[in-house]
Amino acid sequence: MFVGRRSELAMMQRRYRRHGYECVVLYGRRRVGKTALIREFIRDKAAIFFTGMETTAQENLDSFSQCIYDFQGGHGTAPVYPDFQAAFDAVTGLAETRKLVLVIDEFPYLAKSYPGISSLLQVQIDHVWKDRDIYLILCGSSMSFMEKQVLGHQSPLFGRRTAQLKLQPFTIFEAQEFFPDMEPEKLAVLYGLTGGIPLYLGQMSRDATIDEDVMENFLDPMAYLFEEPSNLLKQEVREPATYNAIIQAVATGSTKVSQIGTKTGLEASACVVYLKNLIGLGIIKKEYPFGESHSRKSHSRKSIYLLKDSLFRFWYRFIPTHYSQIQNGMAEVAWQRIKPHLPDFMGQVFEDICLQWLWRENADGRLPFVFDDAGRWWGGDPRTHKQTELDIVAGNVEGERLFGECKWRNELVDQDVLELLLYRGGLFQASRKEYMIFAKRGFSERCLREAAGNEHIHLVTFAQMMHR
Repeated sequence: MFVGRRSELAMMQRRYRRHGYECVVLYGRRRVGKTALIREFIRDKAAIFFTGMETTAQENLDSFSQCIYDFQGGHGTAPVYPDFQAAFDAVTGLAETRKLVLVIDEFPYLAKSYPGISSLLQVQIDHVWKDRDIYLILCGSSMSFMEKQVLGHQSPLFGRRTAQLKLQPFTIFEAQEFFPDMEPEKLAVLYGLTGGIPLYLGQMSRDATIDEDVMENFLDPMAYLFEEPSNLLKQEVREPATYNAIIQAVATGSTKVSQIGTKTGLEASACVVYLKNLIGLGIIKKEYPFGESHSRKSHSRKSIYLLKDSLFRFWYRFIPTHYSQIQNGMAEVAWQRIKPHLPDFMGQVFEDICLQWLWRENADGRLPFVFDDAGRWWGGDPRTHKQTELDIVAGNVEGERLFGECKWRNELVDQDVLELLLYRGGLFQASRKEYMIFAKRGFSERCLREAAGNEHIHLVTFAQMMHR
């Protein structure tokens, strides 16, 4: 079943309705649903779908020849073209009488086997395809390759794309389409465990309890997701052991380069290189406090490193410390030790969900004002001379600010949370201030009374966020 990706599909369809050459560059981390999106797009179209393989140039040419042959209605083994130029010429001929979609999936594998393919495509586009009704899709999982070797200034293909699309994991609302009848709190936990990756969500059961889903998918040595993080790293990096150590350090609370270096035994300069690669893979993110200007960001000492992928965050936080138990069939014992820490793990997940909700409401014009940017904030409190933080700050160039607090806990949120939010909002100068508290379960009577007397205070439950 294909769900979500409405805006992405709409963009690709708009491009398809135009007459003439198009080149869409589609990329994103593994398992995020790139191939599924392409297959949904070409479902009712004349399309040649070729997947590059991690093999020799000749074997890739053999496979490409077979794809062209199959498109023409051939049966059995295809005759192999003498080279890729001849194969592209055949594609050109097929596009003479109809609009044709040519998909090259896993383009980085093809380029690795045949480094000249980008230059060959450049010439083909410039001299032949730019005047044809050809819709080219270049797709890849290696984000650094796609950004540098396809989209980058140094690439022969620079300037040949007509659109680019970096596919992100599902939002909680797209995950809700995946499990339309699921109780929202359970959905949120499964979303957090899988990081919104469609393939991982598909491993979860609609009927099982959270306990059953975790033990079956994460605490079983034979389960797909038990090996997934290490398999992904082995596919993407040359030194998986070192990357493992860095991810483990970040997952367990090391957020500064110095802390990560101390935890792993690596020099700070080496840590920075490894962290940059992990950012490129979409596993780690470098975060700055809201309000840091772009010019200051690269030099900011306030920046921290966090795990962007919440499946990695869950796995590296909990699995290594219970590895022996899991390997010896003690999944239930391991889970009983992990389970009490799940609300704390879900805190960051809930912050991400709240930001997604805010951006959605912002786009639909349902907030007190339209903001330009949003994120977390941390810094010094000049009144107490201590460090403090806000879960969410959103604002615009007019100086309007929205301050948010996110509480994933079973207890009703009380007045003290609201008072602290108002206090922290007072640390900022703003032309307008709005305050918003997001709660898993709801609010105490005292909190509701306090908010009722102030039009700038907004209380939102998780149930309200998930209901449209």
